[in-house]
Amino acid sequence: MPRTQLLTVGSVLSLVNPHGLYLTAYAWLFGMSVWISFFGGVIAFKSLPRHQFGALQHKTFPIYFVISMLLSSGMLLLWTFSHPDIVNNLHRPRLADVAQAYAIASVLFFQGFNHFVIGPMTSRTMFERQRLEKEEGKAYTEPEVSAEMKRLTRRFGILHGVSSLANLGAIIALAFHGLWIGNAGVKGY
Repeated sequence: MPRTQLLTVGSVLSLVNPHGLYLTAYAWLFGMSVWISFFGGVIAFKSLPRHQFGALQHKTFPIYFVISMLLSSGMLLLWTFSHPDIVNNLHRPRLADVAQAYAIASVLFFQGFNHFVIGPMTSRTMFERQRLEKEEGKAYTEPEVSAEMKRLTRRFGILHGVSSLANLGAIIALAFHGLWIGNAGVKGY
């Protein structure tokens, strides 16, 4: 028979501990990442005119990347604090706790790379292309656009692809980590 526990102010307050905060941060980060990547962006793309969609993404993604970096940084600190053998075994990535630290660190790396490098380059290219569309009076998809427009479109496609792959890498790392903590738990020793 399950254990019956009455909720008291003390028992509810005791939920605010490193393990509870860790799971809350993980849930927030994974849920936000899945929503932005697979649902919110698709809905916005299908609902908004292209230039408005671009403006929305330009404002949304930097916030998403910063929140991702903050949450993954906090998670990495909490994970390392509750699994102290990680520091002495960084050279042994096949150890489960170390592998999990690397998974969390990869989220931080991928989203930092997106925020500081690829995101600004993608936005700059998108705005250059939009400016050129106004100057030429043509959308980038029209058949007889300038060589410069084709170059910007190709560059945008490459940057967008790299950004998507980095974001997907972060989501895969988070899914791996979620499966791990779902089976092994968060608590260290």
